Amino acid sequence: MEARDILKRPVITERSSELMAEKKYTFEVDVRANKTQVKDAVEAIFDVKVDKVNIMNYKGKFKRVGKFGGYTNKRRKAIVKLAADSKEIEIFDI
Repeated sequence: MEARDILKRPVITERSSELMAEKKYTFEVDVRANKTQVKDAVEAIFDVKVDKVNIMNYKGKFKRVGKFGGYTNKRRKAIVKLAADSKEIEIFDI
């Protein structure tokens, strides 16, 4: 898997915006990616030094449309903590 295939998109919520002050960034990642692959992908794409990676799995929710039921896609979220001497990731141009 290439680095661009591992990181799908940044997760932008109120909580993740607060974590950016602590140099922690949240990304939705491929469900098959492990911590080492996520770390290498973030370092390659954003040219930063990653200190720690935490990964969470989310099961799909059961949804109904009329009499038909099914599950939404499962997903995987990674919180990446950058090293203290690393530059920050510019997700927004504020």
